[in-house]
Amino acid sequence: CMRWRGELTDISADSPQALLCHAGNLTMKLLEVAKRVVAVEYDPRMVQELQKRIQGTPHAHRLTLIQGDFLKTQLPYFDLCVANVPYQISSAIVFKLLAHRPLCRSAIVMFQREFALRLVARPGDSQYCRLAANTNLLARVEHVLKVGKNNFRPPPKVDSSVVRIVPRKPVPPVNFREWDGLVRLCFSRKNKTLGSIFRQKRVLQLLESNYKLVQALTAGGDGPSGSTVAGGGVGVEAMMMEDDDETPPDDGDDDDVAMADRDEAASSRADFKSKILNILIEAGYENKRGSKLSQEELLHLLALFNARGIHFAT
Repeated sequence: CMRWRGELTDISADSPQALLCHAGNLTMKLLEVAKRVVAVEYDPRMVQELQKRIQGTPHAHRLTLIQGDFLKTQLPYFDLCVANVPYQISSAIVFKLLAHRPLCRSAIVMFQREFALRLVARPGDSQYCRLAANTNLLARVEHVLKVGKNNFRPPPKVDSSVVRIVPRKPVPPVNFREWDGLVRLCFSRKNKTLGSIFRQKRVLQLLESNYKLVQALTAGGDGPSGSTVAGGGVGVEAMMMEDDDETPPDDGDDDDVAMADRDEAASSRADFKSKILNILIEAGYENKRGSKLSQEELLHLLALFNARGIHFAT
């Protein structure tokens, strides 16, 4: 696509040591500006075509060509990434890049425009979602340019956008599984207040189960270690193979609890519910909505819950 030309000029000025991309027309241009290019391509026909085009050229020795599934490929070192990715696995690709170690300097990626706008959304935006919150924890993301469908032959059904992703360094000292568990809940009904979300029976059951498990592990000397994203980034990749925000509505009360245990169980649930709501009320979050919370507010809320023994992952 001709609209990439300005970005190629920026890449050339950045003098990448190793550049990751997909196999295609863009690869030939990238070989002119990078010292080494690693191209990953699933389609064997594209691999063969690129091998024919590169054979005998002055840049052939700079190319490492990997044929396989990008999500299952153990990537070699690279400091920049430029790619037009399969749109149906966009989220998984973003978080595989952010989980890769060592972190790259930046990634310039073309996504379906709808996905791109969700990715770059900010708190308060109508498209702000769990995907944006998680991505912005780990990287600075900016929209570079829109690429209309008429720039392609044959034209697809949707427009695209180029996005720049710059990983944060150092990596935020946050347990990503804990973070994602909280964010998942906050965006389960993103236009409802946190007080409403955390009153749901399903949510309270999940948190109480985690609470009891952590208490048991702590008593046995095997409690949460507090490991961070920086420990290899595995949690980042494993937790983000999908980015749906909506969850099924609360099912209400179950009717199969034995009558003899009902009163004691109800008392225990009521105490735990009060514990959760008091955290929200004391910090002023009860009437706030997940879609309006900044990164700093989400991190603060997570710290408040963890300090009271409430965990979102075990």
